[in-house]
Amino acid sequence: MTGRTSQVSTSVTEAIGNTPLVDLQRITRHLDGRILMKLEYLNPGSSKKDRAALRIIEEAEKTGTLSPGQTVLELTSGNMGTGLAIVCAVKGYPFIAVMSAGNSPERARMMRALGAEVILVPQCPGSRAGEVSGDDLQLVDEEATRLAKDRNAFRADQFGHLGNRIAHFDGTGNEIWKQSGGCITAFCDFAGSGGTFAGCAEFFKEQNPDIQCFIVEPKGAAALGGGTVTTPEHPIQGGGYSMAGLAQLDNVVPDGYLVVSSEEATDCARRLASEEGIFAGYSTGANLAAALQLLKGPLPGATIAIVACDSGMKYLSTDLWS
Repeated sequence: MTGRTSQVSTSVTEAIGNTPLVDLQRITRHLDGRILMKLEYLNPGSSKKDRAALRIIEEAEKTGTLSPGQTVLELTSGNMGTGLAIVCAVKGYPFIAVMSAGNSPERARMMRALGAEVILVPQCPGSRAGEVSGDDLQLVDEEATRLAKDRNAFRADQFGHLGNRIAHFDGTGNEIWKQSGGCITAFCDFAGSGGTFAGCAEFFKEQNPDIQCFIVEPKGAAALGGGTVTTPEHPIQGGGYSMAGLAQLDNVVPDGYLVVSSEEATDCARRLASEEGIFAGYSTGANLAAALQLLKGPLPGATIAIVACDSGMKYLSTDLWS
């Protein structure tokens, strides 16, 4: 038959991106201002990391740093690993995910189901399951470095590879701007690798330098903002590792830093589910808590963009949904 345009994708990677932007009108109904949430948990791997995973692999293919059939390896809290597992399955690369044993077990199970080899690294003595510290992540990085050399693997390096930041400049930030009609006046994001914040903030500042962009960190582990680290362990998985600097943030100057407690992140994640029907994780709750701080404090009347980082399905075994 002729005259018809096919809407059939050739692979699931074509479903990455173009996620909805939702006005959280129920949560903000008694406040002056708006919060617009980008539903990144609707990507195929249920997180925003799908974008970075695809872009890093595509850039590596273009530059020849990744050879056909070569093993791909990366440290992960689970989301980047899931994204890479999907991309590698489609493109035919073996994938090894190296993750702290302190992350929720749902993440390891999901990556294994997608064909990844998952290496779990024991936490530091005294660390608690469900609370991964910067010291725990350091052990994961050391194991990932060793394995990459032993397996002759391509290290995806979400903390250093420019493809991470570009994915959110070209994708997430660009989409938010178009979907909102260019009406946003602020943006805040919980810092993991820093790629989402850096890419979005850079895009927004190019459109309007007056848009204020804030990094969100956990209370007691706000190292990026120059705070004293008193509580390196916290349940907000995927970030807040008490690192004083992140390579993805090079040449990006935040307008400020916001601190959110574990209790605030938990409460806001639960509010999203019960009031907005958005089932997301701890870091998404942290983003909402930070945006509410801004509306109730220094930025009344603002239109604030935030990201729903990943799905609440990845936290069913944690205290978030107990």
